[in-house]
Amino acid sequence: MKLKIKNLTKSFGDNVILDNVNLELNNVHSLVIIGPSGGGKSTLLRIIAGLEKPDSGEIWVNEKKLNFDEEYLINYRKNVGMVFQSYNLFPHLTAIKNITLPLEKVHKLSEEEAIKRAKFYLEKFQLNEHMDKKPIQLSGGQQQRVAIARALSINPDFLLLDEPTSALDPDLTKEVLDTILELKEEKRDMMLVTHEMGFAKQASDYIIFVANGGILEEGHSTQVFSNPKTDELNKFLERILEWR
Repeated sequence: MKLKIKNLTKSFGDNVILDNVNLELNNVHSLVIIGPSGGGKSTLLRIIAGLEKPDSGEIWVNEKKLNFDEEYLINYRKNVGMVFQSYNLFPHLTAIKNITLPLEKVHKLSEEEAIKRAKFYLEKFQLNEHMDKKPIQLSGGQQQRVAIARALSINPDFLLLDEPTSALDPDLTKEVLDTILELKEEKRDMMLVTHEMGFAKQASDYIIFVANGGILEEGHSTQVFSNPKTDELNKFLERILEWR
């Protein structure tokens, strides 16, 4: 995956969330974004997903420039697999229907092909026996794995995950993290926002630390975690350790 961000700025009212952000990465499969709450990491991910529009700046993903015209974004989003904190499953549909509905309605697959693809990913994530259950009948970890299966079923150009374990109890977090690590081993292209620092080390090819509206540090996980260069990252890691 290639990613280039140039002079990206985003505000909400008078609150500047991203301030002239720049980044250029080549041949990175797994990009992990860390940082304090309100620092801009989820906003950055949502802009890359085409769910938010920047005030100014440019983004290229795999050498294709994002056009923030709504008509372009509608088609762009069809090729982006997005996994949210709160699962975003349709509560009235079964697990398999949550996957097949967008495949049929948005991606225009036949019912037969949609079911075949949904069953493949449900089996991949050990969810076969739960395919006919509605979200309320599933644990949080199972719901999030259904959400990941749905995101992958569209054969996305890349996968974006926004704090995928933040809504889970600790005992359910591991099964979702294991699923994501499996995707990393398969060299799936993905960008991940997480507050799990141990997992960030394992899951990343490259890490960026987003705080105060900018990318304050970047590099490989060993470099970022073992030798932080800014006071902001030092303090952030110390707070994480204290909280743990």
